[in-house]
Amino acid sequence: MTLKDKVVVITGAGSGMGRAYAKVYANAGARLALNDFDAAGLAETVRLHGRADTLSAVFDVGDRDAMFGFAEQVIARFGRTDIVINNAGISGGFKPVWQLAPVEIERTLRVNLWGVIHGTQAFLPHMLKAQSGQIVNVSSIFGLVGAPNHGDYSASKFAVRGFTEALMTELQETGVTAHLVHPGGIATNIGKVDGEELAFSKHYLTTSPDDIALHVRDKLLKGSAKIVYGKDSLKTWLGSNVMPLKWLSRIVWNDIKPTLDPLPYDQVRRS
Repeated sequence: MTLKDKVVVITGAGSGMGRAYAKVYANAGARLALNDFDAAGLAETVRLHGRADTLSAVFDVGDRDAMFGFAEQVIARFGRTDIVINNAGISGGFKPVWQLAPVEIERTLRVNLWGVIHGTQAFLPHMLKAQSGQIVNVSSIFGLVGAPNHGDYSASKFAVRGFTEALMTELQETGVTAHLVHPGGIATNIGKVDGEELAFSKHYLTTSPDDIALHVRDKLLKGSAKIVYGKDSLKTWLGSNVMPLKWLSRIVWNDIKPTLDPLPYDQVRRS
């Protein structure tokens, strides 16, 4: 399948993996519809990788009405949607579960889970009508195994996994396919606070966003349903299927568990 002139929707395109997806698909000749909450970051992505007909919209993916309005803009501009990458996400509270306030958990779920649900439901009817398209939902290796100080984040990413696996089954024989991405250790803004890298990110977030964007593009062209890529992702995926959680936690997380002071929630990082 050629990607030239395909219409590709990418949420969270203002930085990190989202910007990398925009770069990869722009280089392949695709037409882009891009979203981010960060207006300046999104404008920079458009400047770097957009073309004359690129559509961009600044809004929070947790806002259902805004997402559905965006879908209507995309259809009005391009007439169709071929690929939707529900990538937008935030880091969560970086606190143990007992320190997380309800508002913090709700915010993480609003962006990481409801953003995916809204993006799926907004664009899926158009794809089903055309009997063609790919819905790509970005989870995490933290959606394969829970991680310390990431209870809210892991909850959101496990939920994305379950939601997408159910969708895969529902879409059989419709011409539309659902795909699930589990990135691991990707070097994005999630690992920074006020421009400074956390010790955790220096050790663990080492896979380039460009690398995973290229890998996902290639796997989607092959029709792969589940895509696991990045530092420690493969052993985490294998371990999550065959190993007791206690052993898996020791093997995968023992050397990377961060000792983090709780961060103010207004410092959450976007991926």
